[in-house]
Amino acid sequence: MILKELGGMSVTPGGLQQALHRLAGDADRTQQALRAALRGSMAVSADETGWRVAGRKAWLWAYVGDQASVYDIAGGRGYDQAAAVLGADFTGVLERDGWAPYRRFAQASHQSCLAHLLRRASGMIQDAVAGQAKVPHALRRILKDALAVRDAGLHGEALAREATRLEERLEAFCRRTPSHQPNRRLVAHLRREAPHLLTFLKVDGVEATNWEAEQALRAMLCNRKQWGGNKAWAGARTTAVLGSVLRTSVQQAADPIQVLTGIQHDSKVASQLVLPGPAP
Repeated sequence: MILKELGGMSVTPGGLQQALHRLAGDADRTQQALRAALRGSMAVSADETGWRVAGRKAWLWAYVGDQASVYDIAGGRGYDQAAAVLGADFTGVLERDGWAPYRRFAQASHQSCLAHLLRRASGMIQDAVAGQAKVPHALRRILKDALAVRDAGLHGEALAREATRLEERLEAFCRRTPSHQPNRRLVAHLRREAPHLLTFLKVDGVEATNWEAEQALRAMLCNRKQWGGNKAWAGARTTAVLGSVLRTSVQQAADPIQVLTGIQHDSKVASQLVLPGPAP
């Protein structure tokens, strides 16, 4: 209706769908180059959420690297799906939440999201009775102090000293043996994640949370609220490919329309996008 009113063009839903599939096919080489750029990133923020394909449960994954963002729609939420995008040998820093499959990236460094832990601690404090709040309060103080150290702009030995003090406090927290079951679960989780909580204070350019991937999911989630997902896996692939190109264009401050137009005119060229090596 809009195209007809503005330009006198009449396009059927089927015709529009076919055009999007063709465009995604043209962008396939660009999508592969974006994945290569992602794998070469110093740090990658990752997150995943529920999706639907043909009415069945699936998962939308978002990865944001130094210069590229990649979406993937997969049938599972495990390590195999993440490794298919990042590569099992990913050696950068993985900014992620506490979801166990992420820990299987053994060659990567990790930054466990502090925001997730702060939200968990706050929820436990609200539900606590009497002394049950002491454990989540203690964790929240440590995490907030870590963020305060980051914001203080310290460098060199001063920053290293503060990081060491925070590590000692985390070690002491992990030695706790609370009787309240939710607190026991929290301490057990911290024992697994403690080595990955302060990477952002030790490696320049690493975020304390996986906020970039969470932000990347939001645009897709707006669409999910309207139509629920994809009717077929071909549509899911088109959604992931075009979403990756559009998100990366915004990330690199390139005009998304010009990028897609360049790809459509010549599928061997990723117009205006900064990609590793020769143009894909």
